[in-house]
Amino acid sequence: MSQSEASRFDYLVIGSGIAGLWFAYKASRHGSVLVITKKEDTESNTNYAQGGIAAAVAENDSAAIHREDTARAGQGLADPEIVRLVTEAGPGLVRELFDLGVKFTVYVDAQGQQRFDLGREGGHHRRRIIHAQDFTGYEIERGLLKAVHSQPGVTISEEHFALDLVLDQDERCQGVRVLNKETGRVETVRAKATMLGTGGIGQAYLHTTNPLIATGDGIAMGERAGVRVANMEFIQFHPTSLYGHSLEGRAFLISEAVRGEGAILRAKDGSTFMERYHPDASLAPRDAVARAIDSEMKKRGDNYVLLDATHLDPERIRERFPNIYNRCLGFGIDITKRPIPVVPAAHYVCGGLAINSWAETSVERLFAAGECACSGLHGANRLASNSLLEALVLADRAAQRVGGLEPLPARSLRDPESGAAVSTAFDPPDESSEAVAAEVRNELRRIMWDYAGIVRNDSGLTKAWESLAELEERAGRFSRHLSVFCQETSNLLAVAQLVVACARRRLESRGLHYNEDYPHKDDRFKKNTEISREEPAAAKPDPTG
Repeated sequence: MSQSEASRFDYLVIGSGIAGLWFAYKASRHGSVLVITKKEDTESNTNYAQGGIAAAVAENDSAAIHREDTARAGQGLADPEIVRLVTEAGPGLVRELFDLGVKFTVYVDAQGQQRFDLGREGGHHRRRIIHAQDFTGYEIERGLLKAVHSQPGVTISEEHFALDLVLDQDERCQGVRVLNKETGRVETVRAKATMLGTGGIGQAYLHTTNPLIATGDGIAMGERAGVRVANMEFIQFHPTSLYGHSLEGRAFLISEAVRGEGAILRAKDGSTFMERYHPDASLAPRDAVARAIDSEMKKRGDNYVLLDATHLDPERIRERFPNIYNRCLGFGIDITKRPIPVVPAAHYVCGGLAINSWAETSVERLFAAGECACSGLHGANRLASNSLLEALVLADRAAQRVGGLEPLPARSLRDPESGAAVSTAFDPPDESSEAVAAEVRNELRRIMWDYAGIVRNDSGLTKAWESLAELEERAGRFSRHLSVFCQETSNLLAVAQLVVACARRRLESRGLHYNEDYPHKDDRFKKNTEISREEPAAAKPDPTG
């Protein structure tokens, strides 16, 4: 396939969710910005976030209380400095979003003051979830796109798929190789700073709330370029996705805010069970709720449990959750009259490319924010609605950082995998290669669901590792084909191997990682799990080292 040199930009953004768009909006004050997105500009995990964005704006709340809740959920692994930075910066940035035109739900109090309508979710000890009814992500995406489109220095290139980062001979990121899906050409885009805001890895699992685009592209590209990766074993399974129905390859999420309003989890026979698993019952953190549901389904032989909101005010439910109400109604379920059948589904990866407090990765001039990054905020378990907040704060800090960067000198580029000059050796796509990629993808998702899911054990993780290695051999038949589907499948295989490698290293149970063979916390593992491409990923650790 042919290659051409694209125009240079000061700043390059890969991904059009909250992290990428906020960075683009802020960085455009310092220079020209190109945003690359593989689908339409509105397609991102941000777009599907229902619950909201957490920030301590209530009079009875504070950043300190928010810090405590975040640290508690993180179970010993949340970075105290990152937690402080994010919780303190959050309220101001949320108000900046509101002033920018994001239409969060508000009300006027008895004194005539306009206030945010605050929800509560599991693990939070105050009402601090700022939302736009139950389609907050969609509204944030809309508002940010409008703001970005108003900036003359920002260009958005839709239908462009990032293939690999390009480094110079000094191992600094100089940009990216990208496939223009319309022309079929591979272009090299150079920039003095590159931001990865590519989202999560949900499509590595058989059941996920993530859209089809969530294929771990940024994490896979970063790891190939030598970026250190951390805490990939901590996969958050949302406890309540709608059972029996899917939407364009993803499970429909029933927001945790429904439980925050008083909905109760029940077994199919109507009995409650969460009080046996956690003192906060239905408002327990997500890891506890997902494991409890998984346990109850296995114990009873049921395919789902029930989320019961029928005792709540029907008008309040319809007003607070119009998207959930109408979507379920379309499937024949009136949630004000019938409990909702729900099951856990892969939702969020708390690990990713390791970054510092300025969103810098271990590769110079390469930044990352949002779900593809691991800042240390979430630790072993993300507190509900902290993800949009983290993306906003770290993207904002990255935009501050890049303002003082000088342009890089033009140096020859190298292939980050081989160290050789950048190659154009891609094969044209064909039906047989895509058929093999489809088989590999389907098998990969089943392997991850069966052996690296909510509850794990050593034998299952070993089976997953060996099975993924076999799939990697088969991937040679399509990994060099210039097909988005083939390249996404290669990326999914790479991130799946990272998840299993990290899980095999953590010989304890903590947060989102539960191993039946090590059911308790072990202070020897009270540290991040980090991997780089130079290390033997399959090896188990020496916990005393």
